[in-house]
Amino acid sequence: MSESLPVRCPSCGSGHTFTASVYPCVCGAPVTPPLAPGAPVELATHRTWEDEWVTVRCDECGTACEQPRPELGCPCGAVLRIPVRTTPVDDPAGPTGPADPTGPTERPGSPERPRPAGIPERPAHIPLPRTAASPRPAFRPLTIRTSHDAVTAAGLYLRWLGFKSVVQADERPASGIDLRGPDVIAQVDPTMSPASVRSVECLWLNGLNASAVSVYFSLAGYADDARARADDLGLPLFVMDLTGSPRPVNGPADELVSAGA
Repeated sequence: MSESLPVRCPSCGSGHTFTASVYPCVCGAPVTPPLAPGAPVELATHRTWEDEWVTVRCDECGTACEQPRPELGCPCGAVLRIPVRTTPVDDPAGPTGPADPTGPTERPGSPERPRPAGIPERPAHIPLPRTAASPRPAFRPLTIRTSHDAVTAAGLYLRWLGFKSVVQADERPASGIDLRGPDVIAQVDPTMSPASVRSVECLWLNGLNASAVSVYFSLAGYADDARARADDLGLPLFVMDLTGSPRPVNGPADELVSAGA
């Protein structure tokens, strides 16, 4: 079962409950990063790809595997880096000693946890009740390792929302539009700086010119004035973590997830 951890946003003080994602080990067993209660939550503002991965050891077979560092998008636009207890790669015993070849290894004193039936596919954020005519299947994210992966993951998410024929530009045009469909355009910001109000306004103007819905995806969140401007313009804002799961961070984005395209 996935671990949950209460966290508080250092930026706005809002409280949240974070549930760690579960990923499969090479042996097929579910693996989740061990959260670190009491450790400070950090704002993810300046990051590198190398720093966004943590080493987690499988309790079933003892294999050390790389997983995206857990993150949580706050409604204020900040991206929170969730603290975890990592396992050194060169530690063959792991945090609980050598793996038992006859079965899974449990941490001393910890209650026995039932093995999950599958990997959760829904983002931790709980959107408004969906009002679409037909329910959508759970979104299957794409792990982000490069900026190209970020654009691809955003395209998959737009198709999951119901937008048709969403295509990616071979080279990013001067307009900054990374994804385009008959009734939607989207910009994906894979940089480590919060998106600016100018970027939000330019995207909205491009959508107005194309008579299409404008959607913004960012890995580092949004500046306060950018988020306020997007609310005024009715432009959906999403924050993406390295698991490839976009999270809505304003009202228009919540409405888009609830109603679909």
